[in-house]
Amino acid sequence: MSHYSPNNARPKVSNAGGGGGAGGMSADDLEQEAAERNLIRRCVDYHGPAILDLQNRLYRKACRSHHTRHSALYLQPHSSYMRLMGMPLASVAAPIPSECYLTYMAHVTRAKNSTPVMCLSWTPGGRRLLTGNQEGEFTLWDGITFSFELIMSAHDASFRSMAWSHNRNYLLTSDASGNIKYWSPSIAPVQSIDSHNKQPIHGLSISPSDTKFVSCGDDAAVRVWDWASHSEERTLEGHGWDVKTVAWHPRSSVIASGSKDNLVKLWDPRAGSCLSTLYGHKNTVTKVAWNDNGNWLLTASRDQLIKLYDIRAMKELVSLKGHHKEVTSLAWHPLQETVFASGGMDGTLIYWNVGAKGSEEPAAKIPYAHDMAIWDLQWHPAGHMLATGSNDRQTKFWARNR
Repeated sequence: MSHYSPNNARPKVSNAGGGGGAGGMSADDLEQEAAERNLIRRCVDYHGPAILDLQNRLYRKACRSHHTRHSALYLQPHSSYMRLMGMPLASVAAPIPSECYLTYMAHVTRAKNSTPVMCLSWTPGGRRLLTGNQEGEFTLWDGITFSFELIMSAHDASFRSMAWSHNRNYLLTSDASGNIKYWSPSIAPVQSIDSHNKQPIHGLSISPSDTKFVSCGDDAAVRVWDWASHSEERTLEGHGWDVKTVAWHPRSSVIASGSKDNLVKLWDPRAGSCLSTLYGHKNTVTKVAWNDNGNWLLTASRDQLIKLYDIRAMKELVSLKGHHKEVTSLAWHPLQETVFASGGMDGTLIYWNVGAKGSEEPAAKIPYAHDMAIWDLQWHPAGHMLATGSNDRQTKFWARNR
């Protein structure tokens, strides 16, 4: 008896008697199976574009000095020019859509004992992606071939957040039982702290000097910690409900927090006082994110809005409406100052450019990028790829469109 195999488009012989090799498989079948196991996986390798960028950097510098656009580096509308695609940092003037708005799904992964992916982070250098799930487990993925590398138990409760120190020597994680852990770059546990009255800790952020960090949780408190002694220095009280998000200013002693009381507060961690309160949202503030320029603060809420504030004047610059459900995640592009990505409760992924004309409209939108809420998203340090983790138990890698 023979049947058609779509894999090799040739008849495949089944031996009903069980002879002809292991498990009744012929020598050709065994050879084909071995070839499929050794099949080269598709990957997204940024070394080629990085080399191209190094070759062109002197030309780029000359163009910048004469205030002209480096037109020779722009891609032509033909697939043969893909080899000339540079890194996102190659864009001196306005961001190029093909380099900043990552609309091509390069890969989708799911661990064997899959549970919702609550948070994720690229390892130092961007070689691997680390995800934390609802069972309190780490999963490590290769950032180039997207292959599975490691899964290990990390917390006794669901992950809530993770953050690398700026010197990349330690990783901080928190869970739903009020536990904070220090980890080495090799993902070895270093220290454990119980805090926030055993309430879920939703956010972690580290000071620019790496000597302090801040946490927030469902006990309505924002807590400042000393990094070396692992001790709590100060409790910032002022929110009337669960604090869902927190972010330390990239260069100054200012902390932003967002709460279920609909408020965004700015704090001085040295004095323990509230500097200002922003009343822009009408529902729970789910995320806050500082721009690397130190002047802009992004806030997202269950009212489906994203707001951009200039903290120098405490002024709202723009209110962005593109999500049809609550906004659950935010991340600024690591290289392009005006570009950021947002994820929604309905699985929608949106890219924004707040520096362009008509910035109130999405620059690119992927409806149903996930089947359920996008709990976290993180840009690769080189800016050419975005990773998203979702309640649908999947981790997806997004790359520049081809």
